[in-house]
Amino acid sequence: MTEILALIPARGGSKGIPRKNIRNFAGYPLIAWSIAAAKQSELVTRVIVSTDDEEIAAMARAWGAETPFLRPAEFAQDKTTDLPVFENALKFLEEIEGYHPDIVIQLRPTSPIRPRGMIDSAIRILQNHPDADCVRGVVPAGQNPFKMWRFSGEEKPLAPLLQVEGIAEPYNAPRQILPPVYWQTGHIDAIRTATIAQKHSLTGDVIYPLVIDSKYTVDIDTLPDWAKYEAVVYSGLEMVSPGRTRRAMPKEIKIIVSDFDGVVTDNLVLTDENGKETTRASRSDSMHIATLREKGIEVMILSSEPNPVVKARAQKMGVEAIHGVGMKNKGKVLSELLASKNIPAEQCVYIGNDLNDLPCFEVAGWSVAVADAYPEVLRAADHVLGKMGGHGAIRELCEMVIKSIEIK
Repeated sequence: MTEILALIPARGGSKGIPRKNIRNFAGYPLIAWSIAAAKQSELVTRVIVSTDDEEIAAMARAWGAETPFLRPAEFAQDKTTDLPVFENALKFLEEIEGYHPDIVIQLRPTSPIRPRGMIDSAIRILQNHPDADCVRGVVPAGQNPFKMWRFSGEEKPLAPLLQVEGIAEPYNAPRQILPPVYWQTGHIDAIRTATIAQKHSLTGDVIYPLVIDSKYTVDIDTLPDWAKYEAVVYSGLEMVSPGRTRRAMPKEIKIIVSDFDGVVTDNLVLTDENGKETTRASRSDSMHIATLREKGIEVMILSSEPNPVVKARAQKMGVEAIHGVGMKNKGKVLSELLASKNIPAEQCVYIGNDLNDLPCFEVAGWSVAVADAYPEVLRAADHVLGKMGGHGAIRELCEMVIKSIEIK
């Protein structure tokens, strides 16, 4: 049997985003996405995380990877290249375990969004081409290097970066007649172990491409990158995930049902000396209720909260409310509500923030979480909003639904 090792490098000293490898990305630790991709492969036989950090190692094991060694500090510096990391791992595995894989797969945690079957496709390309030292993931380049320049200083002339045979001035030529160019991504490298051992390289001389759809292009280096690519995950793009597959927004929606505390409100409560409670909500959440009603979409509140503030706020928003529902009964009540209104579950959208909303997520055709929802809710949601509860989350959802209708 061909031994294929997936090796995931994850050092602890990230500067751009501290502790990024164990930070939650779309509901799961960032490193869990690469581990999931490896474990869901049909051809990978072993999954190892190379890290210098005990906390990352524990997280990796929790998600199903091995951590048979901790990476020496000398191979975990800011400027450490990939090659010594892989040589160190292979040396340890051979000397301590007598383990020698035929192929090594590199999966960088900072490129977590991967299409299904990508790893096996890369492995098969390598296996089908005996001359190949490596297979590298590439996407069509977003910027054309034939229109780029070498810069020597503001008081010195520019020089073209590249020349093209038969085209005198490629930087002035139409893009359509220039050679196609691809950019390497961090999604995957499939490398023969012999390439590393004998050529002391992670690519060797003969590199075959695995062409990846550009919509999967991602490389997380900064916090703005983080938010940007979380939005890609929640867009419904089909990809490998540590959890269940997220569903796309239903093509037809008849009702939006919302939790109250933590969705309509910001989940805080003010209590005076007499025990009277007040909550905070966003006026903007009422903005599109009438528009949705005109389009045949009802908006309701379903809450475990017995306080009459729920009914009062619902009346102000112009929506119906069912409140005082037992925390364990919300899913059942939602099913009964849909049956009474003759609305199929797949045409229902439910928005929540806490554990008692999970039964409703299982009933509704599309489940939505506010940005500050409980971690288990973030993981279970089909979509996570950019707004927090009580800060315009319902308005954001309403605008998404209206936009989807207008696009149709």
